[in-house]
Amino acid sequence: MSTGYVTLSRQSGLLNEMQSIANNIANMSTTGFRREGVVFSEFIKSGGTPDQSVSLAAARGRHLDLTQGTLEPTGGTFDLAIEGDGFFMVGTEQGERLTRAGSFVPGDTGDLMTPDGNLVLDDGGAPIFIPPDVSNVAIATDGTVSAEGRPLARIGVVVPTDPAGLTREGSTLFSAPDGFEPVESPRVLQGFVEGSNVNPVVEVARMIEVQRTYELGQSFSEKEGQRISSLIDMLSR
Repeated sequence: MSTGYVTLSRQSGLLNEMQSIANNIANMSTTGFRREGVVFSEFIKSGGTPDQSVSLAAARGRHLDLTQGTLEPTGGTFDLAIEGDGFFMVGTEQGERLTRAGSFVPGDTGDLMTPDGNLVLDDGGAPIFIPPDVSNVAIATDGTVSAEGRPLARIGVVVPTDPAGLTREGSTLFSAPDGFEPVESPRVLQGFVEGSNVNPVVEVARMIEVQRTYELGQSFSEKEGQRISSLIDMLSR
């Protein structure tokens, strides 16, 4: 029965990878989206003799691609993009989270927010207040927000202590269980947003490859089922 278990573990991993690819393709136009891949691991158990073994595959790990996306000019006052390393820090009901999606808007109370209603935080972890009666809001490359020449706050730009430990929450939010630290010399660009770092050509090519591999595994599984069925029929006569 080990043949069936080996095939099933492989098919399950390929299904997880197909779902990951589909999610990447669905978000290739999402601002600040980060491509994600599946990491396979292998468990090998001895088959009883030195030259026999059983190998089971698992695809429970995830790899987050932190490659820079394309910077797209918008001209929006509160549209921001980070050039290089770093994440914007936002406050959610679950705590502080990180994002590269820098399309922000002032809320009804004047606090700078994401379109989902999460507060944009400064380098001290506090909300950034934009007075409603000010004009000519400028944001310097170091993240300093000024209105009519008067500094208001400095946007928090941080990097996770362990990039491999980032956990995706939704499309563009990430939690950093191991914490994060400020970027010493951030480069924030006003009037730009960062596009997704998904390469549609690469993703479609990978999807076709995974689909063909899955179909081969499915065909093998069906043939193995027929072989076992034929053997049972022969022994039961």
